Amino acid sequence: MEEIIRYFPELTQTQRERFAALGTLYSDWNAKINVISRKDIDNLYVHHVLHSLAIAKFMTPASGSRLLDMGCGGGFPGIPLAIMWPDCHFHLIDRIGKKLRVAQAVADAIGLTNVSIQHGDIGECREKFDFVVSRAVMTLDQLVPLVTKNIAHNDRSTLPDGLICLKGGDLKTEIDATRRPVLEVPVSDWFDEEYFSAKKLLYVRI
Repeated sequence: MEEIIRYFPELTQTQRERFAALGTLYSDWNAKINVISRKDIDNLYVHHVLHSLAIAKFMTPASGSRLLDMGCGGGFPGIPLAIMWPDCHFHLIDRIGKKLRVAQAVADAIGLTNVSIQHGDIGECREKFDFVVSRAVMTLDQLVPLVTKNIAHNDRSTLPDGLICLKGGDLKTEIDATRRPVLEVPVSDWFDEEYFSAKKLLYVRI
């Protein structure tokens, strides 16, 4: 939790309380439903919460923006971002129902009213959003065609509507295959921890 405060000292008391609650909630749920590697649950705040919040270092959506978390699993990056941006709405979608059960339970437990959940495939989601966010779901060249229909093109934020992904490793092949301009930003630009040395944020305007 101290890493969150370190990088986001401007958090309100409510935000701090909600982030602090994630540790116990995810640990308890992970013992019942494995949404995070059991050996990684002790690294929840750096590897999952802080990693998700790299998007909040990259941009700030306009108030009232709608964001889709594609392949959210147990709620990353959607839940941390919903805490960070309470005036935006987050729609979390995943094909694995038991992981969504955890995401919904966590959202309910900390009082997030700006989160909705959908069990299904992205092809079943016809709603429009200002941004689609994802974390290590699939290659970028596969993801862009799937979510293009979901971009609203409102462009009401300082950053044009599009797709924001958190990924790791050598991304050259999938970036080249995307055949669109891709902005690639090292997450280590914002966070000092060794874990982020090979992590990247990718933005594609759609």
